[in-house]
Amino acid sequence: MRWWQTRWFVIAATLLTIVPLLWPTIPPLVDLPGHMGRYRVQLSLEIAPWLSQWYNFKWSLIGNLGIDLLIIPFAKLFGLELGVKLIVMTIPALTVAGLLWIAREVHGRIPPTALFALPLAYCYPFQFGFVNFALSMALALCLFALWLRLARLGRFRLRVAIFVPASCLLWLCHTFGWGVLGVLAFSAEMVREHDRRKDAGSGHWVASWFRAGIACVPLALPMLLMIFWRTGDHVTGQTTDWFDWQAKSAWLLMVLRDRWEWWDITGVAILYIILLKGLRDPAIEYSRNLGLSALFLAAVYLLLPRIVFGSAYADMRLAPFVIAIAVIAIRPRANITMRHAGTLAALGLVFFLARTTGTTISYAMFARDYRTELAALDKLPIGARVVSFVGYSCDNKWTMSRLEHLPALALERRLAYTNDQWSMAGAQLLTARYFAAGGFAHDPSQIVTARWCMREWWRPVGFSMARFPRGAFDYVWLIRTPKFDPRYASDLVPVWRSPDGTSALLKVDHTKPPPQIEDSELIPAPLLELRERLRRKRAAEAAAAAAEAANATANPS
Repeated sequence: MRWWQTRWFVIAATLLTIVPLLWPTIPPLVDLPGHMGRYRVQLSLEIAPWLSQWYNFKWSLIGNLGIDLLIIPFAKLFGLELGVKLIVMTIPALTVAGLLWIAREVHGRIPPTALFALPLAYCYPFQFGFVNFALSMALALCLFALWLRLARLGRFRLRVAIFVPASCLLWLCHTFGWGVLGVLAFSAEMVREHDRRKDAGSGHWVASWFRAGIACVPLALPMLLMIFWRTGDHVTGQTTDWFDWQAKSAWLLMVLRDRWEWWDITGVAILYIILLKGLRDPAIEYSRNLGLSALFLAAVYLLLPRIVFGSAYADMRLAPFVIAIAVIAIRPRANITMRHAGTLAALGLVFFLARTTGTTISYAMFARDYRTELAALDKLPIGARVVSFVGYSCDNKWTMSRLEHLPALALERRLAYTNDQWSMAGAQLLTARYFAAGGFAHDPSQIVTARWCMREWWRPVGFSMARFPRGAFDYVWLIRTPKFDPRYASDLVPVWRSPDGTSALLKVDHTKPPPQIEDSELIPAPLLELRERLRRKRAAEAAAAAAEAANATANPS
């Protein structure tokens, strides 16, 4: 047994994976602060009843409750912030453990090339802060390994007893993980059934397909939960944007996206070189079992739209796991030399250590940014009404600031109202109900730019500063926003500024009149014309509807 095949290596690799998350108080994942704001609401409605005036929080059975449920006991034991950090730290650890366990179950030993898949524990969807999704995928990998192990041991009744409830819990964590587990299990059962029937002299793929479906019935109960979730008047969100090949190609280059574009693209290139090497190197080959699993996942990736039930980046989320399963599908042939295998393992370890080091440095830098910006909260009273504006660029820059949902930490730490919460019924447990905020009530109203952006809902900072409803808010929190005309803040009093002057906390002086700015100064002429056409169209539709109603009243049938 070589060093990369030992239990000690698996333990060490799993522990090493959590190192980047040790230093930051709050894991610097794009959406995570927003989720933490929601957790604060669900945990604090009794002690902060004013939150119910701003947010509607209602428990319901949805396939997106992983950390929402786990944080209840964790917050009681460790507090909300440490509880979230501990849960998030388990995600990359479980991902690495799951990948290595799957590789061992399929190949009998951990192949040296499997080490190249480990950096994908910090894939782009995880960096984006899709934490319920990432947790469900990590659990799905571990459950798939258990599925394979029980099949290898012939413990099929035990497998049924475990996976009927396990599949429901996985669906509850996030629907995506349950779906991926089903695809992986089905492909594995197809290969197993084909080999079994082939040994019996009747190996036909159609029969194997049918038998594989029967074997996966223990995973099917969440289909009923899915029907219950997605039928009802409260559910919103479309499934759209199919077959965007340009975006799908881009996601395949972004699977390791973090901070430095050249560094991340180099890492992706190494992964593709390993995949190509599996096809051309006579000393290594692809496993039929995991190779078929990777092909099935690739087909799902190609067929998935970008938006599913209103949740964006559905296809992007799957891309890293297609590559991860394909990488661990590679194994040495019988003719590989010990030196060749050792060299592959050493190179894989160097790749893993280099990516982990880069992520650790990157996260430390993001943590420093968080500390700088969160100093504003020391000046914010409990229960304040805060409208926040976070600077953003119309260009899709490689490095995401990780500040996009930082305003939610005012909700999490100061029980304040913030305008960055998602508000889509049926997609999460919380929706915004602070109607006085108007168009500044929820995400993405916190995102501001230097100018109007094509095909985006973001507003320029000048427009947001001039038009947010003063009566609805007490404070304005500016986080690295572009410069704007000081006239738009004529009724705002500075309370705090960052050392570099790009961020500030301003108090609304309700005794002063708001700035009187004409629309023509804030909105380009073509947009003004379009807005006027839409206004006239809505007025005409309302008039037609009123006329129809009046006619129906005057001439009842």
